Amino acid sequence: MAKAVFCTVKTSMQASQVVDQLKAAGFTSGDISVLMPDSAGTKSFSVDNETKAPEGAATGVGAGALLGGGLGWLAGIGALAIPGFGPLIAAGPIMAALTGAAVGGTIGGLTGALIGMGIPEYEAKRYEDRVKGGNALISVHSENSAQTDRAKEIFKAAGAEDIATSGEPSVSDRR
Repeated sequence: MAKAVFCTVKTSMQASQVVDQLKAAGFTSGDISVLMPDSAGTKSFSVDNETKAPEGAATGVGAGALLGGGLGWLAGIGALAIPGFGPLIAAGPIMAALTGAAVGGTIGGLTGALIGMGIPEYEAKRYEDRVKGGNALISVHSENSAQTDRAKEIFKAAGAEDIATSGEPSVSDRR
């Protein structure tokens, strides 16, 4: 069974550095997800105003690039608002899960979407609290223990917090 490795980081710059390191380690843009509040510090996240997400769920970001960083390399960058939570920037597979939560007004909001991605409830609540506090959540899909260990090493070296893993369907099962 494939795994997802999660962590939180305190700044968008730190998130960009972690993504760059994951990319250098051979993870693909479809393997990596980033979620962070859309605050003044992340307004420079994109320069492209295209989105395919339903109106009202995602707005204004599309496939833009973080100035000076690697977050723009990620798949499916977008801005969205989850009812009762506020504006967020999301990229990667997490964007699809959260767009569904935003469109449907899912009870449980962010926590419910994270649980739906395979994160245990107690960790999903902790991650929601961290994102509400201004941190970025990073997730990377790994197909084997070597990839899982490498992702954890990258997270630890970057000073990430709340590092955890959970089982998930393989990428081919999600398509």
